[in-house]
Amino acid sequence: MKLLNHTLLYLSGSLIFILSIWAVVFYFSMMDEVYDSIDDGLENYKMLIIKKAIRDTTLLNKSRFDESNYAIRPVERELALRAREEFKDTSMYMEYEEDYEVLRMLTTYFSTPQEKYYELKIIASMVEGDDLVGDFLHALLWLYLAVIASAFIINNWVLRKIWKPFYQLQHELRAFRLGEDKSFNPPPTKVTEFRDMNETVAELLKANIAVYQQQKQFIENASHELQTPLAIAINKLELLLEQSQEGGAQQLLANAIQYLERMTRLNKSLLLLSKIENKQFSSEEEVNFNQRLTQQIADFDELIGYKRISLTMVEKAKLTGVFNADLADILITNLLKNAIVHNREGGNIRIVVAADGFEIANTGREQPLDAEKMFTRFYRSADQPSSTGLGLAVVKAIAQLHRASVTYRYDGGMHRFYFQLPT
Repeated sequence: MKLLNHTLLYLSGSLIFILSIWAVVFYFSMMDEVYDSIDDGLENYKMLIIKKAIRDTTLLNKSRFDESNYAIRPVERELALRAREEFKDTSMYMEYEEDYEVLRMLTTYFSTPQEKYYELKIIASMVEGDDLVGDFLHALLWLYLAVIASAFIINNWVLRKIWKPFYQLQHELRAFRLGEDKSFNPPPTKVTEFRDMNETVAELLKANIAVYQQQKQFIENASHELQTPLAIAINKLELLLEQSQEGGAQQLLANAIQYLERMTRLNKSLLLLSKIENKQFSSEEEVNFNQRLTQQIADFDELIGYKRISLTMVEKAKLTGVFNADLADILITNLLKNAIVHNREGGNIRIVVAADGFEIANTGREQPLDAEKMFTRFYRSADQPSSTGLGLAVVKAIAQLHRASVTYRYDGGMHRFYFQLPT
């Protein structure tokens, strides 16, 4: 979820919670004001009716509400003196509505100059609770929608503008690549927090660039310094091997040359892994994997023929993707070489190319290998002790660099390696 949407979610939830509490408080406050207003009106009616009844004694016989909003009936003196004035809600049948409606009723008592006591009941129309709640909820719903819409507009217009330096910084970081001659330019901003973040990121990248350059220089120098003495040592041992006449000495010299050649391959593989992990292969282009597979198969034709391996390639689709061309060749070479070297004599290799990747399957040991350790460094099978154990680790590193994947499974007596481009 994006930061703006995350903010909008919390903002909307908070506003709805606050508005809900406000609505409840407002409803009860409003009803309290309504009751106060009606009760004040009833008190005023009471005074007017009592004064009129004392002047016009005929009103004292009005015991039913009928067309008016009050009724008077005589009561005992003790009851009138003991009773208290009371406001309460009641209901009464309304001819117009043809139903019972809620009314507010005042019950009070008074006496005439002749010391006769009467009970006075006055009624007043009330706001219908169901209708009021319904209208209030309807208005509150529209208020919710208006608030959420306002929050959405503010979130996308105002907050997006406020967060613009952050998104610019994000864009700069995505475009930044170690090893490329591209300087990091943090966006200018007046916001203190964003300015501090820009300075922190700039300092961090500066330190990483310095470490990267030192590491790169060290690896290149170390590789160069190792390659030269290894090559000289191998050449001298080969000359010594040609001059030696003793069988035992020849065997020792041959073993020494074999180990030195393995060290040379190991040095090259470690250097390649370091360059891949440091993202020194930055240039990418549209790569046709079908063509490169065909070319690599042709390059290994002699080795395939020497081991009498039967190779078939099925092209179900054209496989293309944005990839570093050199690394694509290395990936295919290592997978194909792995299928040949670890195959048995007279075995099979089957390559299937699909629209999203390709699979290289080969015969070999009739048992699955450890899929978890398969792509780790220096993992070697028991039948290939002279291997550097870095070929598949290089394949995994190349795939991860391009956000692709490579997996292993054993199925149908075949060791299957599937390379898939990112979707």
